[in-house]
Amino acid sequence: MSPYAESLYVCVMAGKLPEEHVRWPVVLQRWLYMTFLHWTFAPSDVQTLLPPEVEVQTYDGVAWVGLTPFLIADFRLPYLPPVPRLSSFPETNLRTYVRCPDGREGIWFLSLEAHSLATVLGARAAYGAPYHWAGMSLTTDGSVEYRSQRRPLQERSAGHRITVTPHGPSRPEKIGLLDHWLTGRWRSYTKVLGQLFTVPVEHEPWPLWSADVIELDETLTAACGLPPPTHEPVVHFSPGVHRVRLGPPRLVTGY
Repeated sequence: MSPYAESLYVCVMAGKLPEEHVRWPVVLQRWLYMTFLHWTFAPSDVQTLLPPEVEVQTYDGVAWVGLTPFLIADFRLPYLPPVPRLSSFPETNLRTYVRCPDGREGIWFLSLEAHSLATVLGARAAYGAPYHWAGMSLTTDGSVEYRSQRRPLQERSAGHRITVTPHGPSRPEKIGLLDHWLTGRWRSYTKVLGQLFTVPVEHEPWPLWSADVIELDETLTAACGLPPPTHEPVVHFSPGVHRVRLGPPRLVTGY
């Protein structure tokens, strides 16, 4: 067994390496041009947005909320090929980090934007995920530019305009525990019909790059009920991961 494969069975928390092997994936895809923008908030501000059985997770006494625009590519079911012109589309997640009654750490999505209406409808029905249909674009030309506006277009509809300039791979000694804690997340939690479920994910470790934010105008944090961020975000960029495997939802029991 390779060292990477062995690590799947010994890593039990957020970090660089996957926590488990997703033996029977229900969805395969690639995640490309991923930008991580993270702000700190008072834990009480985030806890009010979570169900009572889900506890906001803190690092150095503060809660973290991440805005992550990226490109989903080659979205497909196992043993089936991607559908041309339908399997690649931009998505943006607004997320925070939680500990749930099963004792595991994971992501709680405050909102998700997707350019694909089929994904929005399917994920809302199957996963109970708070997806919103949005008009979105992602362009790359030295810098990476992300645009999103929820549909139907309304005066107060949430969205973002984000441009970042990546600078290449970060040196290993520059990547610390917090960087892996924020980016290396291997399951999400959601509620479906009042029941708490977890969805595991497996992919290779993120190649993390340094980046500068050139433009940042977003209304997604306010739309979900958070106060305005009070500082500049912590920024990471990744060119992407290519072997993303999402497992089936599992009921969280024992609480």
